[in-house]
Amino acid sequence: MSDVLTQYHQYADGILTQLKPENRTKLAREIAKKIREHNRKRIVAQVDPDGASFIPRKKQRLRAKKGHIRRKMFSKIRTTKYLKINANANSASVSFIDAVSRIAKAHHFGLRDRVNDHVDTIYPKRQLLGINNADLMMVEQLTLSHLARNL
Repeated sequence: MSDVLTQYHQYADGILTQLKPENRTKLAREIAKKIREHNRKRIVAQVDPDGASFIPRKKQRLRAKKGHIRRKMFSKIRTTKYLKINANANSASVSFIDAVSRIAKAHHFGLRDRVNDHVDTIYPKRQLLGINNADLMMVEQLTLSHLARNL
């Protein structure tokens, strides 16, 4: 995937440098918002960027009882409150805020984390944020439409 991003960057770099910095910032913010929305939809659908389903959570006694905890994984951290964008004239990024980044990182990379004061666990790898080919095509379309409006 990084090869595709590198090729895209080389292709668009010459054209984008002709834009004013405020227009590049506007484009970067627009791209970051769309990427955040696509990642949020993938988290809701419990799917990795490559299309594979998340490994389901382990069954627990409380979750099996009727009327107890029954929500999907990551129901809060997928909201815009926790999933922030950062954009300037040279870059755009989507990341989790510090308050939930430890939890997101443990799931994203499949790391060991503390569940509570007494229990540690190794979480299965569930890639929360990422870019796939559809996202790259969307970025290309946004860039072209932005260039058509501003050149």
